[in-house]
Amino acid sequence: MALILIVEDEVFIRQSAEWTMEDLGHQALVACNLREALAHLTAPALIDALFVDMRLNELPFGGYEVANQALALRPELRVLYTSGTPLTAEMEIQFVPGGQFLQKPYSSEQLGISMEQILS
Repeated sequence: MALILIVEDEVFIRQSAEWTMEDLGHQALVACNLREALAHLTAPALIDALFVDMRLNELPFGGYEVANQALALRPELRVLYTSGTPLTAEMEIQFVPGGQFLQKPYSSEQLGISMEQILS
């Protein structure tokens, strides 16, 4: 069982990702913005992975900014990015080392497979 931090500003997508993680036997923490994400990241819980939307409305660099700050606090964290925008080389170059990508819309099964890949 892993502890996954989900950072997504759209409530339905955030809840769906949370339920998928729980169905897979993982524990999920949720945040809708950078402030909430940092509150989880500075708490003592041992977070294994970050699942982050690349296009968070409140931030100019969205999920990239969240991931960069998360890794500054927790260098061992694994990151899975998601976006409705198809992945480009310009987007991928901004990923933290080892960061992976999951295209929206995704199924619960696709999310589970992607999360298991970054956790292994």
